[in-house]
Amino acid sequence: MWSSIVGVVLVIAIVLFIVGALKRVRLWRRGKSNPVPFVAAISSIPRRYLVDLHDVVARDKTFANTHVATAGGLVASVILMLVVFVFGIGNLVTYSLMALTFAGMAYGAMKVKKRRDNPPSNLSKGNWQRLPFSLLAFASSGFILSVLLLFGAHSEPLVLVALCLAGVIFGLAELFFGVFSGGPMKHAFSGAMHLGFHRRQERFGGGRSTGLKPIDLNEQTLGVEKTKDFYWNQLLGFDACVQCGRCEKVCPAFAAGQPLNPKKLIQDLVVGMAGGTTEKYAGSPYPGKPDTPCQGAPDKPLFEGLLSADTVWSCTTCRACVEECPMMIEHVDAIVDMRRHLTLGKGQTAGKGVQALDNLITTDNPNGFSPTNRANWSVDLKVDQLKEVGKTDVLLWAGDGAFDLAYQRTLRAVVSLLRAANVDFAILGNEELDSGDLARRLGDEATFQRLAIANVKTLNKYQFSLIVTPDPHAFHVIKNEYPDFGGNYDVMHHTEYLAKLTEQGKLAFNEGKSQAATYHDPCYLGRYNGGYDAPRYLLNAMGIEVKEMERSGYRSRCCGGGGGAPVTDIPGENRIPDMRMQDVRDVNAELVAVACPQCAVMLEGVVMPRPEVKDIAVMLLESLAEDTQLEQKVG
Repeated sequence: MWSSIVGVVLVIAIVLFIVGALKRVRLWRRGKSNPVPFVAAISSIPRRYLVDLHDVVARDKTFANTHVATAGGLVASVILMLVVFVFGIGNLVTYSLMALTFAGMAYGAMKVKKRRDNPPSNLSKGNWQRLPFSLLAFASSGFILSVLLLFGAHSEPLVLVALCLAGVIFGLAELFFGVFSGGPMKHAFSGAMHLGFHRRQERFGGGRSTGLKPIDLNEQTLGVEKTKDFYWNQLLGFDACVQCGRCEKVCPAFAAGQPLNPKKLIQDLVVGMAGGTTEKYAGSPYPGKPDTPCQGAPDKPLFEGLLSADTVWSCTTCRACVEECPMMIEHVDAIVDMRRHLTLGKGQTAGKGVQALDNLITTDNPNGFSPTNRANWSVDLKVDQLKEVGKTDVLLWAGDGAFDLAYQRTLRAVVSLLRAANVDFAILGNEELDSGDLARRLGDEATFQRLAIANVKTLNKYQFSLIVTPDPHAFHVIKNEYPDFGGNYDVMHHTEYLAKLTEQGKLAFNEGKSQAATYHDPCYLGRYNGGYDAPRYLLNAMGIEVKEMERSGYRSRCCGGGGGAPVTDIPGENRIPDMRMQDVRDVNAELVAVACPQCAVMLEGVVMPRPEVKDIAVMLLESLAEDTQLEQKVG
């Protein structure tokens, strides 16, 4: 008798789930069209869930095991309940399997409860605090019912059966009706769909997709003014957020007390999509902002009550949040989309961003220097220019740091190292324009596209095999964003190319003085492009044993120099470069090796006393073995 009741309850719960799922789909479809093949998307979900998602979840071993037990037990137990209670296939095997899956889920639910008993600050609370009880009620009740079936108790004891039925109904209400009501478990459905219909399909299967996507400058609305201006699968991604706060833990702006919390931002965008207020949010607020409920609606401008412009201008675009997100949400894409509207639609770029963009428009560099002086750093080095030689093996892209005296030391060191290795190389000289990185990150897509198209036109005039640059931001833009404008080139960061030359025996280095050194991973070389090994290889080639900071590799803390942050200059409680220098001090390093001109500027800006900051190229030139030394020295 009671087994029939379970079957009916299960069918009702599934119907409610389907209704709730359709409701969520309607919310997502308020966004702009972005076609993804349906069958391919659905069929890709299992592998992406088991491999790509769990590659991120598994970084926290304890929670990874909890997630496997809870989520895996839930899916398996529901399938077996359908088999037993709906399709009537009840026997010793199915009863035993059902008992095992419920037991596994109960184990995971106990771990969830332990985590929620004293949750860390990054975990959202509120409705999420009831989740372990819903999971436990469902899992323990289902386990008892499975045992009763194993022992043939189909009608007695009635009190125990009634309690278990109540527990199953309570659990199913959370797990299935929660999708309809927008409860915690909606992330299970939204997350699965997000994996299949993700806007960046290239991220899966070990791929990498970090380049910003272009927008049509002829569109009526440039960038995102309202949530309906996002693509529908971006809205789906926001809805998948599980509020774990991993993004919050690694965000440099949040740590510095600037008014950005990536988790809170995503939840605010969900409110903007679904309508209502932010009062149910029970996580950390934006630092320095009053935690008062705000209203949102799909047709209401985001910056009229729901969001503060300072929030999106605080982002350094370091992608630490994206790297840590177990649901693979694209926070940076959303932030830049909103910046595009503020800059292009409203002319409200923060801080000195307006001046930097004006300079890019008038002088093709953000500092307003005369474009005819771009190649002055190389005059005494007598470096070949492509307009004179026509073709070369390696094109050395100087980047806009060519106007900076400190960065010129790096460029000149690279020139000397290339000559020591007998590399055929040249530069564009004054034909080189700014890569457009700053313009694009500040939301000025029009200026970026103008610069990109002009640079591609110049590059396509000449013959070369490879572009090498010491600037990770230019490296990233040319490699990953210029292809959208007809610029398809082999591009390498200078550490990658110098490591290759060293491996080939074209460069050799003496071991330098014993010095406690660490290495700071630039965001645009590391997280954006996976460039972690080459810099460390070169440091080891000089006999330097790297003392790794706690925040290194894919978890490296941003220097604070990306995303236009130095020019938007949103105030906080601390400075990001000061926090990064403290990471250096924590490992007792006397020297921090860098591989990015912006990182060098930011870290050198930390007040003394502090460890020395030096680019790897400069260090390599100082360590160059005598038989490959050049007479020319770095100026």
